[in-house]
Amino acid sequence: MSGQDIALLIHLLLFAYWLGGDIGVFYSSGFATNRNLSRGARQAAGTIMMNLDLIPRLCLSLMLTVGGILTHYYGIDHPLWQMVGIILLGPIWTCLLIYIHFNEGTDLVKTMTKIDYYFRWIMVFTLIASVFYAFNYTDRLDANPWVGAKLIVFAGLIFCGIMIRKYIGGFIKGIHNIATDNINEEDDIAMAASLSKARVFVLTIWFLLLVEVWIGVAKPGSKPVDQVQLETHQTIEYRVG
Repeated sequence: MSGQDIALLIHLLLFAYWLGGDIGVFYSSGFATNRNLSRGARQAAGTIMMNLDLIPRLCLSLMLTVGGILTHYYGIDHPLWQMVGIILLGPIWTCLLIYIHFNEGTDLVKTMTKIDYYFRWIMVFTLIASVFYAFNYTDRLDANPWVGAKLIVFAGLIFCGIMIRKYIGGFIKGIHNIATDNINEEDDIAMAASLSKARVFVLTIWFLLLVEVWIGVAKPGSKPVDQVQLETHQTIEYRVG
């Protein structure tokens, strides 16, 4: 297998595990909020859900690195500093999320969680700004405009994750209270309300993931490199003339 084949395979697996893991988390959440089940059953569902949720988050953190490497094989050149950043982004972000997951509750993790939250906002704006710059001030995406579309959709995926974090607090609190046998009716109501608010963004993530897959397969707007070079040459001649 070539380097491109390996990158493409990992890219597809990340999408598959992201969507599959997200569906599993969503399905488990229904059992965790079901007041007709025993506390033990709800606790088990909550534990499964929280542990399974790590998979989609890791897929998110690795996606830009794998996708950035894959764009190299489609003829999109990256400056050395940018390529180094692309390669380091996924592993560093992944290690951060793993540490947060397995060390919940410590002061360091609380700080790291805040850093991760603001970093996601930075990524949303950075992705949008970089695509705007690429289309308006460079010709890097002229042959593959679909790459820009994928980056914009990915920014939407990160944004949905931020919104889920905003609304899921009541649900997470209820899960912890179930584990300590301290759950009450007020917590149950808060869990249901929290999950209801987050649900729209969960479903939006599923839709956007399917859009990402379609864009990657169909590659709308892609042009042969020779055609892009000809159009660029004609534009230069027109401006000079």
